[in-house]
Amino acid sequence: MTDNTQQPEAGLQRAPADLPTQYAPAEVEGKLYERWVERGYFEADATSDKPPYTIVIPPPNVTGALHLGHAFQHTLMDALTRRKRMQGYEALWLPGMDHAGIATQNKVEQQLADEGRSRHDLGREAFVERVWQWKDEFGGRILGQMRRLGDGVDWSRERFTMDEGLSRAVLTIFKRLYDDGLIYRAERIINWCPRCLTAISDIEVEYQEDAGELVSIAYGEGEDRLVVATTRAETMLGDTAVAVHPEDERYRHLIGSRIKLPLTDRTIPVVADEHVDPEFGTGAVKVTPAHDPNDFAIGRRHDLPSLTVMDERGVITVHGPFEGLDRFEARSAIVGALREQGRIVAEKRPYTHSVGHCSRCRTTVEPRLSMQWWVKVEPLAKEAGDAVRDGRVTIHPADLSKRYFDWVDNMHDWCISRQLWWGHRIPVWYGPDGEMVCVGPDEEPPSGEGWTQESDVLDTWFSSALWPFSTLGWPEQTPDLKKFYSTDVLLTGHDIIFFWVARMMMFGLYAMDGRQPFHTIALTGLVRDEHGKKMSKSNPNSVDPLDWMDAYGADAVRFTLARGANPGADVPIGEDWVQASRNFANKLWNATRFALLNGATVDGPLPEAGALSASDRWILSRLNTVIAEVDAAYEDYQFAKASDLLFHFAWDEVFDWYVELSKTVFAAGGPAADASRRVLGEVLDRTLRLLHPIVPFVTEELWTTLTGRESLVVADWPVDTGFRDAAAEGELATVQKVVTEIRRFRADQGLQPGQRVPARLELDGTGLADHEEAMRSLLRLQPAGDGFEASATLPVAGAVVALDLSGAIDFAAERKRLEKDLAAAEKELKQTTAKLGNEGFLAKAPEPVVEKIRGRRDAAEADIQRITTQLDRLPRA
Repeated sequence: MTDNTQQPEAGLQRAPADLPTQYAPAEVEGKLYERWVERGYFEADATSDKPPYTIVIPPPNVTGALHLGHAFQHTLMDALTRRKRMQGYEALWLPGMDHAGIATQNKVEQQLADEGRSRHDLGREAFVERVWQWKDEFGGRILGQMRRLGDGVDWSRERFTMDEGLSRAVLTIFKRLYDDGLIYRAERIINWCPRCLTAISDIEVEYQEDAGELVSIAYGEGEDRLVVATTRAETMLGDTAVAVHPEDERYRHLIGSRIKLPLTDRTIPVVADEHVDPEFGTGAVKVTPAHDPNDFAIGRRHDLPSLTVMDERGVITVHGPFEGLDRFEARSAIVGALREQGRIVAEKRPYTHSVGHCSRCRTTVEPRLSMQWWVKVEPLAKEAGDAVRDGRVTIHPADLSKRYFDWVDNMHDWCISRQLWWGHRIPVWYGPDGEMVCVGPDEEPPSGEGWTQESDVLDTWFSSALWPFSTLGWPEQTPDLKKFYSTDVLLTGHDIIFFWVARMMMFGLYAMDGRQPFHTIALTGLVRDEHGKKMSKSNPNSVDPLDWMDAYGADAVRFTLARGANPGADVPIGEDWVQASRNFANKLWNATRFALLNGATVDGPLPEAGALSASDRWILSRLNTVIAEVDAAYEDYQFAKASDLLFHFAWDEVFDWYVELSKTVFAAGGPAADASRRVLGEVLDRTLRLLHPIVPFVTEELWTTLTGRESLVVADWPVDTGFRDAAAEGELATVQKVVTEIRRFRADQGLQPGQRVPARLELDGTGLADHEEAMRSLLRLQPAGDGFEASATLPVAGAVVALDLSGAIDFAAERKRLEKDLAAAEKELKQTTAKLGNEGFLAKAPEPVVEKIRGRRDAAEADIQRITTQLDRLPRA
């Protein structure tokens, strides 16, 4: 039951007086973390014969800083890893960062702009060198912040997606995919950012409701006239058809004919396509294949030309009056020109609709026809779906599997090329006569005049998709890869199933011959404010977790986040909740000081059950039950449940009951006190171990002081010994019931918590006789002396408690006060009941108003019952 693997260490065990009266996190956390790192506690050994347990950290951007979402997920990953390490696993939590192609290039380009230069002034090679300099000087700030939070990661294995080894992995898998026909080059519609000047993937587009205008435009004349509606009038310059549904009787006579395109000298065909919804709008749609993905598909089916009408910055390139206008300027100008010609049939302003924006710079995304590199995902996505369906990978919670399957079962080919200079340059060379050669990491690129390398780099998510195995040394067959792959769990937000989870599954299964990158996908929700609103830097509800750590300590932030971590559910968090967690840390501190001051011990075996009091047996029984429940919660990724179990056990049972009950035992001395000292030490020892993965700093400081041993990081995880004592649990439940009921009565009578009153306790036949002294202490009850006269007699759970309240309460004044409160409650009940009985009022009043009055009525009824009970118990003066 006691861990004897660690012996007391010189310089760690201290006298109780050396433990300050108050816990000051700032004086504890930094020094403890550096001690853990210096001693190599977090470093994993690939040659160990311990079973492996592996988590790779979702790599934060090199440009990033710790936010509450990071703090949330890192707390949970740290808790998993610390617990497994304590359970005897060779635990590896591998850290690292993502090079964040677009975001990082933007940072450096902003620097250059401040200097009056652009990347083109430097040239590609010098610009990339400048980015590396930025990374070394400014990047990775989040890594230091992870230390503040207490992340128990193996810093000796820190990786970066542009490291030499990881870059080799990228080139290797690109070559294999290319040779297998799973990477190809093609002209398709992509999402284009006119600010970042690069393609971005579908999942990097954030949609928001924007105010625009919907205009209906007449194409053609007379009987050939068609009306189409659009919010992007500027793209009509690139229309190459109008499409209608083949079964739409309104337009069947026009199918195959040509109509005049307004503002141009072109005619365009009317085509029949089943993609068109005849019930939506006019049932006719303009087709601009070069500027809309659906139109591009229609264009392919009908062999329509694709006309690009704007350049990479969103400026109109079509010769004529609109050439050189920005796309939004052109939109207004074109609508104005159409209005002058009488072509505008209807306008709707403002018209709110969903518009895609670049997730990094917030610029409105432009669909654009472009030659890009693609991954053929169908066979890879099928494997990723099959791995979950056949049980190799488990998604937790299970109800989020549908979201995963919705994605992998309907995935479109992945555009992996980006028009950037920072990133992994695509390893393809073009020859002078149209040749195209893909070069692997151990191959020499073609030489000779006219050969050039592809200028695009790979999507950042391409390299991060390799993270579970590239960080372990792949494509080399390293000891790390052999020991720690497959990883055990991927813990991440449900919002990046599409960004990252599915991509890692596809590449992991492909590169590792069907071996999944992780056994479990544990999906979390998002952190929100206390009102459930999404936190955003643009809103006043945004919180810097470092500010809370400065004010309340890292443990308080961690514990608050863990208590809200229900699988897959969003996590509301407010500062008052962090304050409450800080109070819990202080309670742990004070309870351990009490134990130290009263000689609690952790060495040697526990006394036999027969030598223990009922309260000793009760707390040990409850401790073992809690250990079993916490273990079950961890295995089910129920972090909130585990945290709540530990909070209520520690605060409600250990601190509020067992510690209080032990005070009378310690005061009496003797063998019973010695036994309770050993039990109290045991309970605190094991409780601190249970809490350590979530609140590592305060538990480490207290445990090393209590035990004199080396560190909780490498201590044994507590196990359920199987000890249960139902009789002791029942006995203490009765004690708690009696004490709680008498405390409630005292409060109802207005007695101060510390005010002592004479009382007689009749406990015969209840089995509580051994607890009388403790109950008197908890209830501030004096023995009944000469002249005792019971003012109130309360039967509770078979016991009878008689109290002499004379001198403690002015009964007449108290009765007068209660009768006044009763009259007010009765008046409130009468008024609210009358309103709720008025049919006219119920018919006219809004439901929230009616619900509020129902609440007032229910509260009045409860007040009447409570006050009546108090009056019945109050002696007559």
